[in-house]
Amino acid sequence: MAFKWYIIHTYSGFEEKVKDWLEERVQNEKDERVKRCFKEVLVPTERVVEMVKGEKVTSTRKFYPSYVLVCLDFDQDEEVKSLLWHLVRRTPKVTGFVGGKNPIPVPEEEVERIKFQMEERARKPKPKFAVEKGDQVRIVDGPFTNFTGRVSEVFPDRGKVRVLISIFGRETPVELDVIQLAKV
Repeated sequence: MAFKWYIIHTYSGFEEKVKDWLEERVQNEKDERVKRCFKEVLVPTERVVEMVKGEKVTSTRKFYPSYVLVCLDFDQDEEVKSLLWHLVRRTPKVTGFVGGKNPIPVPEEEVERIKFQMEERARKPKPKFAVEKGDQVRIVDGPFTNFTGRVSEVFPDRGKVRVLISIFGRETPVELDVIQLAKV
C-alpha cells in the first residue's frame, strides 16, 4: 500500500466535525477495499495562551483553518479510487480536495513537520498574538500592570519580549511574557 497525505477543504469551523464524520463514514463503509485505503485523519492544531480579564486562558487554534489532512492510498484501480474520492467528497461540510479531481499529495516531510509542531505546542503553548519590535503595548499582568511602552526586542523561542517603559521619567527595559501584553 502506498499511503500519502492529501488536503481536503472544509467549511470554516467544521474541521473537527469533518474529521469525526469522515472516520465514521470509513468505519461504516461496507466495501473492505475502500476501508483498507484509509489510514488517518488529522486536524493540525496548537495550544495558545492569552490573558482574558487578568486570567491566563489556554485554548486550541487550528494551524490551517478550513483544511483537514487525510492519509489515503489512492494508488488503486479506477473503481476504488472513485469510491474513495466520493466517500471523502460527499462527507458533510467538505468542499473538495486540494487539486480537485486529481488530489495533490503533501510531501511526507511536511506532514512530519506539522506533527512535530503539534507535539511541541501541546507541551509548551504559544502566546496567541505576535508582537514586533517597535510595537506600542500595554502591560496587562504583573507588577507593571497598566504601564505602556515600546517593544525593543522580541525573543520568540522563549515567548518573551523586552519592553521599554517610563519609570520616574527614565526609559527602563523590562522583560515580560508576551501574554502579559496587549497591543495599544
